[in-house]
Amino acid sequence: MKKTGARETALNLLLDVSERHAYSQIVLNDTLPESGLSARDKSLVTALVYGVLQRQLTLDYYIDFFTAGKKLDNWVRLLLELSFYQKLYMDRIPDHAIVNEAVEIAGLRGHRGISGLVNAVLRKFLREGAPPLSKIIPERRRLSVSYSHPEWLLALWIRQWGRAAAVKIAESNNQPPHTYVRVNTLRTSRSELAATLACAGIHTVQGTLSPDSLMVTEGHAASAPAFLKGLCTIQDESSMLVADAVAPEAGMHMLDACAGPGGKTTHLAERMHNEGQIMALDLHAHKTRLIARTAERLGLTNIRTLALDARKASEHFEKASFDRVLLDVPCSGFGVIRRKPEIRWEKNEEGIRHLYDIQNDLLEATAPLVRPGGLFVYSTCTINKAENEWQLTRFLRVHPEFEWDRDFLQRLPGKAKPFLLDDQSAMLQILPFQTDSDGFFIGCLRRK
Repeated sequence: MKKTGARETALNLLLDVSERHAYSQIVLNDTLPESGLSARDKSLVTALVYGVLQRQLTLDYYIDFFTAGKKLDNWVRLLLELSFYQKLYMDRIPDHAIVNEAVEIAGLRGHRGISGLVNAVLRKFLREGAPPLSKIIPERRRLSVSYSHPEWLLALWIRQWGRAAAVKIAESNNQPPHTYVRVNTLRTSRSELAATLACAGIHTVQGTLSPDSLMVTEGHAASAPAFLKGLCTIQDESSMLVADAVAPEAGMHMLDACAGPGGKTTHLAERMHNEGQIMALDLHAHKTRLIARTAERLGLTNIRTLALDARKASEHFEKASFDRVLLDVPCSGFGVIRRKPEIRWEKNEEGIRHLYDIQNDLLEATAPLVRPGGLFVYSTCTINKAENEWQLTRFLRVHPEFEWDRDFLQRLPGKAKPFLLDDQSAMLQILPFQTDSDGFFIGCLRRK
């Protein structure tokens, strides 16, 4: 039996994302280790899956041009997207390899007519080249097709951030994401971790935003002995700044209200030197189990987990009983489109409006748990103002018992300070193109 090659594996994974609404990151992580593919082919599969999802609207425009808008089965369209992507966005893949592999896959999956269609479309595309996008009108559609984002999403960013920034955000979303590791400071130092990873063939450079971060430039950190031994964990650098906002201290009693999968929770626990207690909540039991496993791997014993909807937190905990409350709310995820490219296609305006109500309910439910003088930190991995600064501004209007934390600026690492929104509040917003890390928002309140 012939082993499934890289391109057919990529097609299968794209079908999972398209038809089962699976996350690309998860299907790649679940499939590649057991695929039997070489390291080179695994890298090719990853590049193809992310690349097609990133450039899907652009690719479909070209495919519709060369098929005269012919209705295609989903797998046939995805196969053509894979082929067009290789020609347009990848180097060193010969034209004959692109055509031959696609025609072979089409022949295995469909009848002779399908393989003939695929062959004809690809040969015409290779012969004539891609049509110019500059002639697309109106401009909103041209931007949408050129940068492969839905029109409504680009329009949202243009309203909130301006046209130039919106274009930069979209361009950034089509670049490969970086992987960061966070050093477990209870077990090693950043320099020692870098040396340990280098011995395993994993090369890193120091992160720019957080003193606890290393950016991986070569290698797979999650399979490294240092990771398995709990010397580090995978976490994007932007979200590491949450620990600076929360300012945990040894012996404190803290609540992480939406804690899964536990990256921020474990960072806080390390900053507390494994002393005190963090109550980590998540709606889903499988996520609380994941938090517990991660804590065990990192040698952390000051985390308790509970599967609970944080909107019911006030029914389970006494008012004013926590020194710190972290609320990392469910959000649209528009800051992590680089990492989860399918987000741009799955979200819609109605769906994100529903999130506003959930975020508001979570704020109202967890705020009473903060003790006087304690900190209430709100964070998201989105760049949508309605989920970020507008939520906190509204919250403060109806909760005079809270105020902006004036010490927030002093706690931030130096390279993070430029991302403060203004001098009056205590909010930080990173847009995806501004750093090598995710788009992220943090707001810090203090209870009077």
